[in-house]
Amino acid sequence: MFVFLSKLLDLLLAPLSWGLLLGGAGLLLRRRRARLAAWLQGLGLAVLYVFSTEPVANGLQCWVEAGAVSTYRPDVVYDAVIVLGGAVDADATERSGLPEFTHPVERILRGFELLRDGHARQVLLSAGTLDTRPGALVEADVLARQLRLWGIEPERIVTEGRSRNTRENAVESERIIREKGWKRLVLVTSAAHMPRALGTFEAVGLKPDTLVVDVRAHDWHVRGAWWQPRASNLAAGTDVLRELVGRLVYRLWGWA
Repeated sequence: MFVFLSKLLDLLLAPLSWGLLLGGAGLLLRRRRARLAAWLQGLGLAVLYVFSTEPVANGLQCWVEAGAVSTYRPDVVYDAVIVLGGAVDADATERSGLPEFTHPVERILRGFELLRDGHARQVLLSAGTLDTRPGALVEADVLARQLRLWGIEPERIVTEGRSRNTRENAVESERIIREKGWKRLVLVTSAAHMPRALGTFEAVGLKPDTLVVDVRAHDWHVRGAWWQPRASNLAAGTDVLRELVGRLVYRLWGWA
């Protein structure tokens, strides 16, 4: 139920949804309340425009990444690196038959580098699926196959494919870590996701070091096209809003 509600909340948090709802309300009221309808439609367009600009999108990204800190120690050989999912496009992978990655692909790349360079003995891939179809692709399995193709020995790869969100990542990972007896751990995830992920892992009793990847914020300066709306900016801002509300919800539920 929580997973379903979280996805519904994601929809309501999207500026695109706000713009469409305001525009739709304006259409419904255009005959009875023409002035109010015009204001609502104008506000809907303004929301879409503002969240589609680079200064707003980058400002939000800076905000959500501000608390992400790497405590990774290169002089330590970790028992395991924990790589969280979110880097695989399952639909595209299913169609092509090859791993198709999304922009957080740095998560698995950094995990691979730690294994390759001897900074971690094993990897725990914590990534399930929301697809309820029989035989649906499980992200942890896709990532494990990619690591094997890159030359990582199968015995160094541990998969956890039951989790569907960050809370379940932590709960399922803690169970495996306790069974394996691992002590020194490093958690790898995106900068925007790291504060919530670390808090969630700490809430189940784990104290991993952190390795922040997938940094999206940048030092902004005036550019010729800064005012032009872009769908990519709208998507980035939407992701930030979802993450910020996700942090609030996790704290309210006592999960982080």
